[in-house]
Amino acid sequence: MSEISYYTKAGLQRLKNELYELKSKGRKDISKQIAEARDKGDLSENAEYDAAKDAQGHLEARISMLENVVGNAREIDESTIDTSKVGILSKVKIKNLKMGATFTYTLVAEEEADIKLNKISVKSPIGKGLLGKKPGEKADIQTPGGSMTFEILEIGL
Repeated sequence: MSEISYYTKAGLQRLKNELYELKSKGRKDISKQIAEARDKGDLSENAEYDAAKDAQGHLEARISMLENVVGNAREIDESTIDTSKVGILSKVKIKNLKMGATFTYTLVAEEEADIKLNKISVKSPIGKGLLGKKPGEKADIQTPGGSMTFEILEIGL
């Protein structure tokens, strides 16, 4: 059984749109590639056919994964989020106590994470370490790069 994940309305819609696109256009494109490769003759030595079948396998695996994610996804009502402590969809301003640098991240579901947009997964080491903390608290977090200590400065939406 898969774990329930929580998403913003926009994040969940993006996943649903990708799933629809893969099921409709993606499958159509792959079947066209397979048909074109099949028309080129002997399938036992046809690299194009093998590549198309391989791409079909990857497409179906992505579709299956997205169906699972969407099926277990729940949309979060942002008006019900408690900003007194760090949770999913919290926008957290933290300070790295060793370097003195401050960062602002939004904690999101794994599939919505995008470091370029300052969105980190609640399942990442930093995300896990910040969950449940309140402003003024410190979080000692074990990351792949070593132990880091952050102070929670602000929590918002």
